[in-house]
Amino acid sequence: MNRYSRLLVCSDDFCAVSLLLMTEKRQFRAVKGTRDILPPHSALWNWFEQSARETLQSYNFREIRLPIFEETALFARAVGADTDIVGKEMFTFLDPFDRYERQLKFLDEELPKLDMAAQDLQKYLRDFSRKLEDLPEGDSISLRPEATASVARAYIEHGMQTLPGNQKLYYVGPMFRRERPQKGRYRQFYQIGAEVLGQSDRPAIDAEVLEMLLVLFRRAALKDTTLYVNSIGCQECRGQYVELLRRELQKIRDNPATAGKLGPDSQRRIETNPLRVLDSKLPEEQPVIEKLPRISDHLCAACRQHFAELKEELTLRQIPYKENWRLVRGLDYYTRTTFEVTATGLGSQNAVCGGGRYDGLVELLGGPAGVKGIGFAIGTDRAILSIQESGNVPRLPGLSVFIARMGAKAYPLAVNVAGKLRARGLAVELPPQEMKFGKALGLADKLGASYALIIGDEEVSSGTFTLKRLADAQQKKLNENELLEYLESERRGSGA
Repeated sequence: MNRYSRLLVCSDDFCAVSLLLMTEKRQFRAVKGTRDILPPHSALWNWFEQSARETLQSYNFREIRLPIFEETALFARAVGADTDIVGKEMFTFLDPFDRYERQLKFLDEELPKLDMAAQDLQKYLRDFSRKLEDLPEGDSISLRPEATASVARAYIEHGMQTLPGNQKLYYVGPMFRRERPQKGRYRQFYQIGAEVLGQSDRPAIDAEVLEMLLVLFRRAALKDTTLYVNSIGCQECRGQYVELLRRELQKIRDNPATAGKLGPDSQRRIETNPLRVLDSKLPEEQPVIEKLPRISDHLCAACRQHFAELKEELTLRQIPYKENWRLVRGLDYYTRTTFEVTATGLGSQNAVCGGGRYDGLVELLGGPAGVKGIGFAIGTDRAILSIQESGNVPRLPGLSVFIARMGAKAYPLAVNVAGKLRARGLAVELPPQEMKFGKALGLADKLGASYALIIGDEEVSSGTFTLKRLADAQQKKLNENELLEYLESERRGSGA
């Protein structure tokens, strides 16, 4: 701790409260809205994420790793300052280290001035205290509620528009929103997302993204999925549609006979973002929404052509889909293609993936003009919940071999063979102490081992091993080479 730290860190009651909490005996639990993902469930998560990585990489997407927090202003501009995400749901805080550094700099500049006459010191200290209090707070930082804005920021910051071809990027990781926790929704949740950034907005790009997404869901045994698509037009034709939609909603709001059919949120959105009214799931609002003008009837010629070509591409790739005119994105930089995938086992909030084209985002964030983009985000928590609810959980690799050793001479051999098995990709458990034979087999069974490898004095002297398959208790004697080849072939055959 340097010469100023004690003064700055303990400037309020925080230290006293912290010390009290440190001395209080208590059991800690995960914060509300978060949870631990424990074995064996974590194996399902690893398998799903690995399936996603393999699928994405087969389409030439490359991983980008992003910070989990960014300047709040990035999300305010990209997601929208008047959205619920930015206004209500982000975890936002002032960076205390920024203020701390400013305080240190101020002290370095001011402390040499203390060598002054006593009559001037009192006035100086009053001014000093006021100036210290008036130092600006730290920068506003937010945990990321989504990652598209971060990808676009990284694309601009690192000049990725100068690289050849479209930049096809994917990410895997946690996001954060201060939502009310419910089934499949958490305050710390996980997403797998992909973005394509470049100079082209050809419908073939959109179709390939959708094809890749459905290939992943098939590979991951996500059953009964439905793809919904829509076009929300360009800035020009969408802008005209939004004004038409606003006028129609205002008529409904201002008519005493229909005013009560729109809830408070929808009434507020009439002025701030009328497209969001179409997202409403309130049963009492559905009859009103179904009678509203549809954007598909108000697309300009270029946007109609783009949407028609997208549907032709989907047909070419034999991708089933449904059109959903209410599938919209309320932000100005979103253009044309929007899509969503739903799955079973999730109740009314059954979307596992959403995405769309955002041709204006990079320029909005200060990047070069003309950069087009399309992407999606999969809700990993919800996708895995759907897999579990449908009963399609795959057989996942577990413990391959439990080594049961007996006798002092068996230990060096057990250590040696365990290393060789692990080098071949097998999961091996070697207990740190010798166990009675029955107890060792009992533990192997509880751990879910496929095989017990028995090493005793007889095995040491004969140079063979006894391998017992726990599923049916079949045993065989194998020398070291036979053992390694047999277990490696078993691993390859099981896909472990």
